[in-house]
Amino acid sequence: MVARIGAVLVVTTEARSGEDDTFVALHAAGAIGWYGPVTAEIGRYVEAILAQPALGEPVDDPWRLHAALCRATRTDASVVASWAVGAVDCAAWDLRSRLAQVPVADLLAAAPQRQVPLYASWLSLDVAKGIPLAAVERVNREGWQFTKWGLRRNPATDDRRAEAGRLAAAVRGIAAALRREAAFDAVFTWDAEFAWLFLDELDSASVRWLEDPLPQCDLETYEALAINIPLALGERLPLHADSEAMLRLKLQAFTLDVVACGGLTRAVDLVGAAHMRGVPVYPHGRSFVPAVHLAAAYPDAIAAVEYRLQWEPVRQQVYAQPWLPIDGAITVPRSPGLGATPRNC
Repeated sequence: MVARIGAVLVVTTEARSGEDDTFVALHAAGAIGWYGPVTAEIGRYVEAILAQPALGEPVDDPWRLHAALCRATRTDASVVASWAVGAVDCAAWDLRSRLAQVPVADLLAAAPQRQVPLYASWLSLDVAKGIPLAAVERVNREGWQFTKWGLRRNPATDDRRAEAGRLAAAVRGIAAALRREAAFDAVFTWDAEFAWLFLDELDSASVRWLEDPLPQCDLETYEALAINIPLALGERLPLHADSEAMLRLKLQAFTLDVVACGGLTRAVDLVGAAHMRGVPVYPHGRSFVPAVHLAAAYPDAIAAVEYRLQWEPVRQQVYAQPWLPIDGAITVPRSPGLGATPRNC
């Protein structure tokens, strides 16, 4: 008998103040598939828009479920809609793997990799105010593939060229302290003019990549920037967006978010498309748990998953079985499921 989704529930859990506390739960054949935490707004969207289309869909056909979710959101280009579809999709993969009694990675590939390399990011530190030597020493001894640092522009500074020079000096300082190149994330705080000022001040050989400098996905500007500096994009690629235009750019890294792009089902297709174009994939760390399964299944396409040093250890505490990195890598558990079951549920 084919197991079908019998209920879609949204569950609120205990979390630290300010942390996401909402989980999506799919029920079928006496099992529950989970994904979270997500924001309460995403949970409300799941209840209002996606719960009904998911009911009755077969658990062993995630592509059919994903198509139903896409139809339900086809006119909604919002970030919340993309995250909500991704959360339901990941909960469905968790449910399918529990019924099959294998990890999600084993459903994605016949012989997945068990050790997944990680790179560490520490975006909360303002490296332009001084090199955080203690943080640099810590990441240097922890075995990460490489590190990524925040490079936010100060909008209150009137002298834009001086600000560009300050950030370029911070890049050189971090590279010297690490004794290796590093990646940097502008966190959508620049504009095109400032990006070119920054490039005037920088030897790009010290940068592994520059990620998400512009607040909007201006492909024309990004195409020009990618010729002059290693560029990383993809974190904000939504469910219904055409990925081909982005992947045609000369990217150093495609940093898709596994849940925000529409879930594991779509992420599999995106990873395949990036790999065909020779674009390395480095999944965004906010969707860390499903990203690890994806990386385990496609090690030739995914070089490493982002581990957010400030936020991920806290986020892991909401799970029944927290994942802790060792020597810059995560071992994919052999137990069934995705690994996003909340504590006390």
